[in-house]
Amino acid sequence: MNNKYYGKLIFEHSRQGRVGYSLPENNYPAECAMQLPEEQKRQSGTLLPETDELTVVRHYTNMSNNNFGVDTGFYPLGSCTMKYNPKINEELAQLPELNIHPQTPVDAAQGCLGIYYQTQQMLSEIAGMSEFTLNPYAGAHGELTGLMVIRRYHEHNGDGARVKVLVPDSAHGTNPASAAVCGLQVVQVKSLPDGTVDVDDLKTHLGPDVAAMMMTNPNTLGIFERRIPEIARLVHECGALMYYDGANLNPMLGVCRPGDMGFDVMHINLHKTFSTPHGGGGPGSGPVGVRKGLEDFLPSPRVIKSEYGYGLDYGKESLGSISYHLSNFAVITRAYCYLLSLGKENIPMAGKLSVLNANYIKERLKDYYQLPIDGLCKHEFVFDGLRAEYGGDHHDDGHVTTLDVAKRLLDYGFHAPTIYFPLLFHEALMIEPTETESKDTLDEFIGVMQKIAVEARDEREMVRTAPHTTPVRRLDDVKAVKEPHFTFKAFQS
Repeated sequence: MNNKYYGKLIFEHSRQGRVGYSLPENNYPAECAMQLPEEQKRQSGTLLPETDELTVVRHYTNMSNNNFGVDTGFYPLGSCTMKYNPKINEELAQLPELNIHPQTPVDAAQGCLGIYYQTQQMLSEIAGMSEFTLNPYAGAHGELTGLMVIRRYHEHNGDGARVKVLVPDSAHGTNPASAAVCGLQVVQVKSLPDGTVDVDDLKTHLGPDVAAMMMTNPNTLGIFERRIPEIARLVHECGALMYYDGANLNPMLGVCRPGDMGFDVMHINLHKTFSTPHGGGGPGSGPVGVRKGLEDFLPSPRVIKSEYGYGLDYGKESLGSISYHLSNFAVITRAYCYLLSLGKENIPMAGKLSVLNANYIKERLKDYYQLPIDGLCKHEFVFDGLRAEYGGDHHDDGHVTTLDVAKRLLDYGFHAPTIYFPLLFHEALMIEPTETESKDTLDEFIGVMQKIAVEARDEREMVRTAPHTTPVRRLDDVKAVKEPHFTFKAFQS
């Protein structure tokens, strides 16, 4: 923390006239160089920092040390964004033999198409679906594609009046957003006090104008929706389809399959469940699977296998192209390697360990943090802030908030969990440890969370003013959004 380069902007090291490079004189005549039109030439200086090479190297090296990643510490955000993914899958995805041009003729791309096709087959088996397309670029893109399949299905049946999508109030925010982008109307379905879907409320929304119901199981609270078969029957009886959001597929792996529950269409986030680091918003892949009878509506091209090898099919009932070429092939390769590494016999262990880890943390911390829904959870669970005896009384203006706890965690070297989501609880704190963390790491995290609770009770201001050891202290989040500064010049002014 005492390093003089730590956290400084590169412009602060700038000294007029200082350079870190020297170039030989240009001995070529001007006519040898490409001449830019006058209107494309700069009219003023570039305002670049002037500094020596060693200072630049130290600056960026120290800046890189400020980055927090799954290789440096525990991310209780879980599979939603960051969990450990085996490095061998990264190496295999970079093999030069797989780095072919996306417009390579089919006959010369049989190996890559084989990986694509076999991944489709494995995902179909895991999910209980008839066929998958790997074309969508991300989870939300997969949601949109799945809803487009559903809409295409209804239009094909001459049932264009189905324009409503039912979405539980605990759903991921991408669900209603995807439905809206697809041109469908979103209808919210209420949850019961135990966090599951209120089937009685669902019944009031069913009718001939409903296209689909979108569900996540286990849901956003980490609760397993036990009434899925009944819900699927009700939705199907009114002529609609069931859509499964695969964001929480992790704890289900090898244990139960969405297709067996009655879901007709689903997406899987390869970058969450099957080995692709997903920090910073990408890259991703959101394959979409469908039950038997819906295959022809999948986007084109579809990778198929025949006696002549692998090929591409552009079906006349397809909803058309939704991505260039065949999506993020390197992400698909990572998933392929991950699935082969685990094998059918070991895939269930990933889900079981994620459930075990989440329940272990929950039980160890529920005496310190308010647990609004008790009982067995799956891969994640949600606290509603600190218990009142530890300073979490919401009616006290000076209470310790979930944000305070999250900021204090940074002082102890842990990334904060997801906070203030889902919106069902005022001080929501969602913890998702994933299957890849050891008991030693979980125990260390539990000890820190317990210590923060005691600090909130006995040294409240220390927690309320955290973090104390990070390069940047607590920011004014509202002002940062309303008055962002993206350049050093703006920052100086």
